[in-house]
Amino acid sequence: MISIANQIELRHLHYFKVLATELHYRKASELLFISQSALSQQIKQLEQILKVSLFDRSNKKVTLTDAGIIFYRDVQQVLNKVESAVVHLKLYKEGNTGQIGIGFVASAMESVLPDLLKRFNHDCPNIKFQLDELSNSEQLVALQNESLDLGFMRSNNVPEGFANKKVFTETFSVVLPAKHPMVAAKFKHMGQFKDESFILFPNEQSQLYYQQIINLCADQGFVPKVAHRSIHAPTIFRLVENGMGLSIIPTSLASTDNPNIKFIELKGIPQQTALYAVWKTDSTNPALPYLLEMLPKG
Repeated sequence: MISIANQIELRHLHYFKVLATELHYRKASELLFISQSALSQQIKQLEQILKVSLFDRSNKKVTLTDAGIIFYRDVQQVLNKVESAVVHLKLYKEGNTGQIGIGFVASAMESVLPDLLKRFNHDCPNIKFQLDELSNSEQLVALQNESLDLGFMRSNNVPEGFANKKVFTETFSVVLPAKHPMVAAKFKHMGQFKDESFILFPNEQSQLYYQQIINLCADQGFVPKVAHRSIHAPTIFRLVENGMGLSIIPTSLASTDNPNIKFIELKGIPQQTALYAVWKTDSTNPALPYLLEMLPKG
């Protein structure tokens, strides 16, 4: 007996996906370069194989049935896997050669990047990485002029023509001098630091991140007094060590051999910081789609 899966061809899934996206036979048929009657025939054939209605065609409107909605989600995953397999084969035929330019904020190298690069290098060992630690705004410029293929930043506010995906979410941590009287056991809320000076990331470099810090303090009824600004963790740590102020950083950065500073993780509060992967939707780098397939869910 021939299984249902063996009766379904990729064209059935492709036709279904386009119609499910457009919900209009004429528009879908034009995108597929086939006639409306041919498209209708293919969809009916798919429904006969599955023995279920995928579309509700009443009142001259095309909508997905409940079964169609479930099937659509799975079909998207199947077709994405097929596209990824084709890219992988293309890379293999081309000798797995090439280069991917990756920009990142420092915390990305302490969280998602090491494992991602290791996995990708295992599958495509001859593709080289160009790695550059850059601010959010610097990454967007480099992505726009195509000197980078993929960025990891703390912002999902990207221009038209860019796509983004959340890949990591984490808590904040306060950075204090080691001799500061506050310790984790006594810490209750950020209001205990309302009279302190702060060293923060520049607002223009990471507006979403900066606003989260402001909101974190605002929830305790104060605006942080910003004494200094820096995007580099080593600089921030050195300033904190020398009594120039406290700082608030992603917890993934809260690790150092410096005995002159300490960290208190901010748990149990709504504010958390997210890391986003960002890329141009029209990128022509053949290796990029396969790398995107490996991105973790944040």
